[in-house]
Amino acid sequence: MTDGDQAATYRTALAELPRDRAEVLAFWRDNLGDPARHAGKYDGFYLGGPFGPALLQLLRHGDAVIGTCGVGARRMLWQGREIRAGLLADMAVDARHRTLGPALMLQEALVAAAAGRYDLLYGFPNRKSLPVVRRLGYAVLGELSRHARVLQHAHYLRRRLPHWLAALLGNALDAWHILLDGLRALPGRSVTATWSEQADPRMDALWQASPHGDGLLGVHDAALARWRFDQSPLASVRYLLLGDRRDGALRAWFACERRDRVLQVRDYWSERGVEGIDHRLVLALVRAARREGCASVTLECAAPAARMAGWRRAGFVLREGQPVVGKWLGASPAPAGLARDWHLTEADADE
Repeated sequence: MTDGDQAATYRTALAELPRDRAEVLAFWRDNLGDPARHAGKYDGFYLGGPFGPALLQLLRHGDAVIGTCGVGARRMLWQGREIRAGLLADMAVDARHRTLGPALMLQEALVAAAAGRYDLLYGFPNRKSLPVVRRLGYAVLGELSRHARVLQHAHYLRRRLPHWLAALLGNALDAWHILLDGLRALPGRSVTATWSEQADPRMDALWQASPHGDGLLGVHDAALARWRFDQSPLASVRYLLLGDRRDGALRAWFACERRDRVLQVRDYWSERGVEGIDHRLVLALVRAARREGCASVTLECAAPAARMAGWRRAGFVLREGQPVVGKWLGASPAPAGLARDWHLTEADADE
């Protein structure tokens, strides 16, 4: 069979939402991640998105769905104005059809369907997928990098040392870092740290009052947090709210999810906005995590190195990252500098 004959056996079509739900879930069950999350993902991402309709492109072989790729609307700023951004999600092709041709056909159809609806498509592919997305005209903008801070050193030393020695050295390291954190926090304005089960209305005032810059920036306000976390059946998030002790104004917030003994910061924002968070506010997060009994704190963020200075000064160390790619679909040519000045967190990514 020639390549042309093979291509003729495939066809693409946009899913009809919600009519095709059962068929899509059946395909995802065998080809995409944890089946327990699929129904919630379909309903929340494709049917419940508050920022505009989502697209789900299907690839069929005969009558059967053998591939999917979606895009969901997200609010973003570029050069101080809001643009129509679309987050790529749920790229999957049946193992029996997992060759370059079907994958390209699926992605090309999605890009064609997205043209005119979005100014920017962006996503977080694994490194093995980069050759495919580059062939489709996506540029690598940078990396969503993981940053980590160890709080209970014995928990990690036990992997390499006898338990008694790990406990002894770990306790000494913990005490040393608590002392260092106290010194780093001076001098500083006192803050109150409270946990909330839901997004706080003061998050909107903080967002409006903070600098946004001219780079690519996801909108991080209460509306995003409510949809992305509070209303999602796939997330279990609490918010650490840092208020000024003098007047109660919100200075920073962190959307946190506890997984085992790791506190994962899924999103955050502070009074300095894109200028970078004050390290003393990050240290308040560290203290709260310690009180919760967490062994470590992690954050995934894509931002210029200078913007992460507050996290580094609070003891966070850069770990691995994953690529972030983008394709400009706007009417004007692709803007220069799109990858030089930006701020994305896990809240801007897919589940």
